[in-house]
Amino acid sequence: MHELAAVLHPLPEPGSVTPDDCFDDAREQTEDLRKQYADNLDAAALDTDSEPLILALEQARAQKEAADRRIRLILAYAREFYPPRRYSLRELGAASGYTTSGVNAAYGAQEIKQVQSQIHRAPRRPTRGEEPS
Repeated sequence: MHELAAVLHPLPEPGSVTPDDCFDDAREQTEDLRKQYADNLDAAALDTDSEPLILALEQARAQKEAADRRIRLILAYAREFYPPRRYSLRELGAASGYTTSGVNAAYGAQEIKQVQSQIHRAPRRPTRGEEPS
């Protein structure tokens, strides 16, 4: 799994580290990260009697799903809790990877309630499907 670690954690290229005198440290940190990743993946595969490559794909999928959830929460916050008209649908869509019409469809009452419980503040307008209080 050391090759997979190399694929997922590429070494920095010369000129890509600022300041230049940190280049060797950056390469060393990446090598350490590769070893740690490979060791952890091998250990997880042994513990679960799974194939390391399949575990790596499952981990990547879980990270992607978590990122999608974060995007939906940020959109819910931006549209329902942030000052009105702060960001256009076009801006939010471009930043999130959604179309402008997809921004409003990307989140729902569940995300709004989660944001509300985390920031301890009601949305600017009634939650979809609810009557104003």
